Amino acid sequence: MTTLADAEALIATIPDFPEPGIQFKDISPLLADPAALAVVIDAVVEPFRGRFDVVAGIEARGFMLAGAVAIAAGVGMVPIRKAGKLPRPAASVSYDLEYGRATIEMSSDLPAGARVLLVDDILATGGTLVAGQRLIAELGYELAGTAVLMELDGLGGRDVVGDVHSLFRI
Repeated sequence: MTTLADAEALIATIPDFPEPGIQFKDISPLLADPAALAVVIDAVVEPFRGRFDVVAGIEARGFMLAGAVAIAAGVGMVPIRKAGKLPRPAASVSYDLEYGRATIEMSSDLPAGARVLLVDDILATGGTLVAGQRLIAELGYELAGTAVLMELDGLGGRDVVGDVHSLFRI
């Protein structure tokens, strides 16, 4: 039986990617292992089961997790994309990154008041997740929760994002 610890052990650390000094966490080996992926998806869904109508996944690795979470929960999935990638963006939020500024967008394809579970792969400084939370609120949806696969300790993301369900604290 695969455990969460087994799944976490599949996350590879790639030094100096995408730039020197960064320790990139590659989830590709975890995604490729069906038993590990199933354990992770169940662990993301469990605390929120029955409390959300749709999953929103943040580009790009958050898409993969959000799609699987949506299927496991029997709900739909909506993407939150980088600016200019959606054909009908209804709202956009710009935010600061460690290395610049970014903008994400979301369409308004859900009924008013829909309960949305926000999913991404990693919580670092929290800017992207807070922007996702703001998009959900601006479009009149209810944030049912925020979940990430990994949380990087020591970067203060949890202080910025608020309550977040993270499977692995790295």
